Amino acid sequence: MDTFLGKFTPLFMNKQQQQVKARKDWLKIYLESGSVTKTALRCGIARSTLHRWIKRYKEEGEQGLSDKSRHPKTLTNTKVTKETESIILDLREKKRWGAARISIHLLRKGIMLSAMTVWRVLFKHKANPIVKRRKKSDYKRYSKEVPGDRVQLDVTKIRNKAYQFTAIDDCTRMKVIRVYSNKKAESTIHFLGEILDTFYFPIQHIQTDWGTEFFNYSFQYELHEHFIKYRPIKPKSPHLNGKVEVPNRLTNLNSGR
Repeated sequence: MDTFLGKFTPLFMNKQQQQVKARKDWLKIYLESGSVTKTALRCGIARSTLHRWIKRYKEEGEQGLSDKSRHPKTLTNTKVTKETESIILDLREKKRWGAARISIHLLRKGIMLSAMTVWRVLFKHKANPIVKRRKKSDYKRYSKEVPGDRVQLDVTKIRNKAYQFTAIDDCTRMKVIRVYSNKKAESTIHFLGEILDTFYFPIQHIQTDWGTEFFNYSFQYELHEHFIKYRPIKPKSPHLNGKVEVPNRLTNLNSGR
């Protein structure tokens, strides 16, 4: 043991060298204490781990303290024939199947190939990736079931000193549009009053982006006074406010912005 349990430590060691050094230290402490339990407690490892490295050292010496290769000792000699490759490429071209589905299909035909092997064949021949597009019938139009449950609100600049405030009810698609000379808190509060006067149903939630015209004490207090809950969308996620973004986008196009 003394031939390798020295005090010399290299300045730079890779992970494998660090692991070997740690195991040497375990064995050194074990020789000094003569107890597996005490050594395991002191080093913070399981007794079974220490037993394993003691056994490895007795059988293989210093080389036994290194990690063994995890590669399998024997590899299955799977040879993909040209005929099988043609079948795989043909299924990919005609059926638009992925590697896993092709592998299952080949297994039913008596050809045992893993999905990874099939993928390697596809990669070798540079097969185009599968792009599946959703049909229009697959899209569901999202909307709240109760009027006033969610009102989307947004502001867009039309030109200098002209800001369009737009509000759309998520359920009925009713909208309110007003133009103000600025987008300060006073304009936002006034627009809220226009919404309340226009919509014939009570408003439960107001949804906006993170604009400063909404994130101010005066506007938040006004919402509280009318028992309206505030629901800001996630930052940099305008698609979550999509219904009110559409008229604003059209306004910008018409104004040449």
